[in-house]
Amino acid sequence: MVKPTLEPGTVIDGFRLEELIHRGGMAELWRVTRAVGDPPMLMKVPLIKEGSDPATIVGFEMEQMIMPRLSGPHVPKFIAAGDFAVQPHIVMERIGGTSLLPRLKELPLPYAEVAALGVKIATALDALHRQHVVHLDIKPSNIVLRPTGEAVLLDYGLSHHAQLPDLMQEEFRVPFGTAPYMSPEQLKGDRTDPRSDQFALGVLLYFFSTGVRPFGEGETLRAMRRRLWRDPEPPRKLRADYPPWLQEIVLRCLEVEPSWRYPTAAQLAFALGHPDQVKLTQRSERMSRDSFRVVMRRRFNTDLKQASRKADVTAQLASAPIVAAAVDISADASLNEALRVTTRRILATLPAARLACLNVNRVHRLALDTTLDQSGHSKQIDRLVALRAWAEPLKLDGARLTVHVLEAVDPADAILDFARSNTIDHLLIGARDPSFTRSLLGSVSAKVAAEAGCSVTIVRPPRAD
Repeated sequence: MVKPTLEPGTVIDGFRLEELIHRGGMAELWRVTRAVGDPPMLMKVPLIKEGSDPATIVGFEMEQMIMPRLSGPHVPKFIAAGDFAVQPHIVMERIGGTSLLPRLKELPLPYAEVAALGVKIATALDALHRQHVVHLDIKPSNIVLRPTGEAVLLDYGLSHHAQLPDLMQEEFRVPFGTAPYMSPEQLKGDRTDPRSDQFALGVLLYFFSTGVRPFGEGETLRAMRRRLWRDPEPPRKLRADYPPWLQEIVLRCLEVEPSWRYPTAAQLAFALGHPDQVKLTQRSERMSRDSFRVVMRRRFNTDLKQASRKADVTAQLASAPIVAAAVDISADASLNEALRVTTRRILATLPAARLACLNVNRVHRLALDTTLDQSGHSKQIDRLVALRAWAEPLKLDGARLTVHVLEAVDPADAILDFARSNTIDHLLIGARDPSFTRSLLGSVSAKVAAEAGCSVTIVRPPRAD
């Protein structure tokens, strides 16, 4: 069958081509319409001609398989697709926002803005990973911010879906990606590790906060492989006022070994969203690159032909959840001990999990609340100290523990909002003994259990004999 000519006015599978929005090296994007009342739509059409790279076709096949399986605000809504017999295409939602690409002329951006962007992108990556997909081509042109603020990830031609055949892996033996953003494990042939997207985000954070790409612009395989043994300049060497907490996060994302990065994108988003609780290590203090001796040792101990141990995206997420324990400082000691025992039991099976301990300081809707207690001590500090004392017997490394005191009129709403905004996987909360007031108004634990979007464990102290 003769393929239709791509020009304004052409109708493909009921979609009318209105305007060519973008023409790249592998595809065209057209604004299309179909019927009155349809949302704004784009049609992506691969460029297939004499001498075209076979990867263009295979990548488009991958995108056609993956996109219909995706959902949520962090991906474009899939609408339709056409096969290769007539005219291959994908019709998707047209996002109202703009990509991060135009921001490159404004670099470096303020540190707080870089961190806020990082939270949004890491949150989008976490949502994608939970749908069994590793993106593998995170870069500014593939990220769009909706008018409502969410980051949307575009272009799934190089992606890996854990539950679908990986045509790129099966048909080619060379790494695919965008040179400045490719992770070391991608260069070794591993397309399965979700922490590869974290490395690319680390490159983006470094670039947006310094104005310099950490590994330069080299596009040859030889140039890219240098990142297997040569670390980038620490950001603090490039900008004297660079925050140590941000350098800690960025350099951890850029570690050669995936196991040295954050276990999940959700944990990275959590760190970027709580800079005051980032545990600082030697990374945060570095002012120079590794010595020549260290580089040479790393260089000759690295087998470039040997792929690293592959990590399944689903298993990786399951092994590193964010657990939150809502601790009522004023509760009976037996209840808080029962909550601690349950928390310890859960964390014992999840060595990569992060624990967030939170307490809610209830404030009055109308009355003026004081920040000091009767002894003149700060209520906020007293509660933070009490939370750390509650968590101390758990013997957690500082990088796995944070404490948070929230202020709210409704404690349940505060806990639910914290769980939503920080992608909490499992929430633990104690249940006090029933009372007449609770029977009328409902308890905090009951409301949290009913409305939380994550798993909730309600803990009660053991019954007295």
